[in-house]
Amino acid sequence: MTRSWDAASYDRVGGPMTAMAVAVLDRLDLAGDEVVLDAGCGTGRATALLADRLPRGRVVAVDADPDMVEQARANLAGRVEVVRADLTELVLPEPVDAVFSTATFHWILDHDALFARLRAALGDGGRLVAQCGGEGNIVTLLDAAGQVIARDEWAASFAGWERPMLYAGPETTAHRLRSAGFDDARCWLEPWPVEPEDPIEYLGTIPLGAHLDRLPPERRDPFVRAVAERLPDPITIDYVRLNIDAVAHG
Repeated sequence: MTRSWDAASYDRVGGPMTAMAVAVLDRLDLAGDEVVLDAGCGTGRATALLADRLPRGRVVAVDADPDMVEQARANLAGRVEVVRADLTELVLPEPVDAVFSTATFHWILDHDALFARLRAALGDGGRLVAQCGGEGNIVTLLDAAGQVIARDEWAASFAGWERPMLYAGPETTAHRLRSAGFDDARCWLEPWPVEPEDPIEYLGTIPLGAHLDRLPPERRDPFVRAVAERLPDPITIDYVRLNIDAVAHG
């Protein structure tokens, strides 16, 4: 089951995600007249920056979460078409020139289906420029969460649960991209530590949000604080990002 999102909280604490997105956007060369798919637009903060670089073009922003889509539509105020859709089932009426994505692909467990749909969305020669959580991502945080989950007071809530994240490596990802119809697939890992300004809200909204879906509202804050107590001071999220650059085969 996919996780749910608190879009208002994400918009409030998601500055580090926007910073990552800017670095990815800087890798995408644009003339300004292209049509670009933002695959996993979230609340639209990075989407707005992308739209700024397309004065004669346009953005099609897609997200699967209804709360994120509603927030993105409010934030973008009609500047961008925002569509609710599952990226593994995405069908666009016409191909786009490029696909941009950050902090999304690791929430999708079927990367073969994902890359196949993104290739279908791109015109021949179009570029995919993306970043997501990669191999080794947030291992310290996940270890701390695992220690809390193992305690008797939490174990029953997580019985049979598997984390809905896929942190793939660069070689596996490059192979999947080529199989889906991409050429020049270049993938690499990049450490990106983040020290959030409000660690408790940040942890609960972004990296631990899928865990909190297993808990009733009154037990969520105690769980986050129990995990936070097991992290080094100051709390730093040990992100490892998987960067992706690829070209749709023509």
